[in-house]
Amino acid sequence: MVKEALGVARIYTCNSLMEPILRGEDLHLSFHGIHAIQGVDVDVAPDEIFGIIGPNGAGKTSVLNCINGFYHPQRGRIIFEGQDISRMPPHTRAHLGIARTFQNIALYPGMTVLDNIMTGRVIRMRSGVLACGVYRGPAEREQVRHRRIVEEIIDFLEIEFARDHRVADLAYGIQKKVELGRALAMDPKLLILDEPMAGMSMDEKADMARYVLELKEVRRLPMILIEHDMGVVMDLCDRIMVMDYGRKIAEGSPAEVQRNPDVIRAYIGEAVPV
Repeated sequence: MVKEALGVARIYTCNSLMEPILRGEDLHLSFHGIHAIQGVDVDVAPDEIFGIIGPNGAGKTSVLNCINGFYHPQRGRIIFEGQDISRMPPHTRAHLGIARTFQNIALYPGMTVLDNIMTGRVIRMRSGVLACGVYRGPAEREQVRHRRIVEEIIDFLEIEFARDHRVADLAYGIQKKVELGRALAMDPKLLILDEPMAGMSMDEKADMARYVLELKEVRRLPMILIEHDMGVVMDLCDRIMVMDYGRKIAEGSPAEVQRNPDVIRAYIGEAVPV
């Protein structure tokens, strides 16, 4: 278990009385008659890691795509910090504070670690194109300020040794850290993690889990986590939503979800009489 590898106890601080930072209401999404999401409600508190699990094809990533604007649900709405963002494009949601990592690494392989993470700062830059081209005065000072923030993220993720390396030359586990760093560079108010530990070794998962826990418990950053490693999910998440065939079949604490007969049925199946 990741918790055992970290040597830390899980601390649950989720307050169900808090107003959710994000709320999805009666979400529906279909593709050519295939119902990817069917009437799903979701809410994320401002002090929690909210997990979404389910078998392959259950609709987990479709929910994330609706939240960050890659898809627009045909029915329902999404509220972020009290504002309806249902029809907003992804870049507007990013400006509002929704950042995301991806199941398949989506970095710039020919660029360095530093430059990849710097791309996450673009939405926070104020100088115009002309000012940046001249690179004098305010533009230069702004560049230095953003560079300082990126260097702090590199230190936090312990990838100083790779700062000036091309991403394409780095190990898979390091690339996953770089992608997390780019999302953090956006100054998110809500961080979406789509299988951040897929393909990692146990040691690499323990490292990533440590960063996730610090972001939540020290920096107070709420997160939505999709991950197939059930040990990781049960150790890190405060609440978990379970999906199957586009529907929510259960929601609750890790202990409640583990005992739910519908969840057991979705993952293990029912015995067939012979």
